[in-house]
Amino acid sequence: MSRKQIFANLGTPGTDNNDTTPERSRPRIRPILGSPELVTDVLNSPVGMIGQSLNEVSERAKRAEAIEKQLAEGLTIVSLDPADIDPSFIPDRMPASEEADAGLVEAIREQGQQVPILVRPHPDFPGRYQVAFGHRRLRAVSSLGIPVKAVVRDLSDEQLVVAQGQENNERRDLTYIEKARFAQKLQMRFPRDTIMAAMSLHKGDLSNMLSVVGRIPEDLVDLIGPAPTVGRRNWMDLADQLSSSQVKEAARAYVSEPAVASLPSEERFKALLDFLKPKAQAKKTGVWSSDTGRRLAKVVESDRKLDISIDKNEAPEFAEFVLEHLQTLFAEYRSKQ
Repeated sequence: MSRKQIFANLGTPGTDNNDTTPERSRPRIRPILGSPELVTDVLNSPVGMIGQSLNEVSERAKRAEAIEKQLAEGLTIVSLDPADIDPSFIPDRMPASEEADAGLVEAIREQGQQVPILVRPHPDFPGRYQVAFGHRRLRAVSSLGIPVKAVVRDLSDEQLVVAQGQENNERRDLTYIEKARFAQKLQMRFPRDTIMAAMSLHKGDLSNMLSVVGRIPEDLVDLIGPAPTVGRRNWMDLADQLSSSQVKEAARAYVSEPAVASLPSEERFKALLDFLKPKAQAKKTGVWSSDTGRRLAKVVESDRKLDISIDKNEAPEFAEFVLEHLQTLFAEYRSKQ
């Protein structure tokens, strides 16, 4: 699904997206302001109410009116002040460094913002907006001190996260663990059907993703970082290793060591996984011989077991003798305990 299709598939809350009835002109209540009373009362307020707060409301009304005029004329892409835009209520990315965004900043500086972000009128703060998708573009444009190109749509919470998730699926740079954390946060507010629609996941895939992220402490994921090259199987391996609170504490301490913390995120992950996996000890191999030098048995010892192998071609009678006397040997061992 392309970004253009994502924009096209967004309907008005409570309506059917397949409805082909021509859209009526926008009502005068100015939903961008979020409060019709603020608009109708501005010019008719008593003189005593005129002050700083009224000036602020008036400025917001003018901005909203200009934006709605563009929308009414069919210009769906508008310019907004980045300072008036807040992030989505559910983050989909781990905090990025300035270096990570440097490439995008330079691209916008040289070529301009090619793709608009999607925002909605903020449900709690009139005159402000909330991002559905385009957080990196918003940061980049904000750092350049220029307006951001945006599509403004009235979206319910559910429509916002579905648009946010679908746009995520179009990106190749959102990592497995970032997607998993996004799904985990969605689970706190939305049913599974909504999450599957937002992330284009089957039920089994979503369950596996939530299981993996649910077994890894959130603060440990923060210490590791997004790990761009690390996929599902490796994160599952890490989750399997974190079998106790003691192991989790050891993992936190190891990743916090300066030498490990300074590594790139994916190398930090690999170093931690190697640290947690049990180390296979080298096996000790030897030959047991009689006092005459006859090779009677091969002995292989590891940290978990001892193998004694008797070659029946060399000493068949001895092999039978050992087998017959195992019970006696064990009884003698027990008597000395």
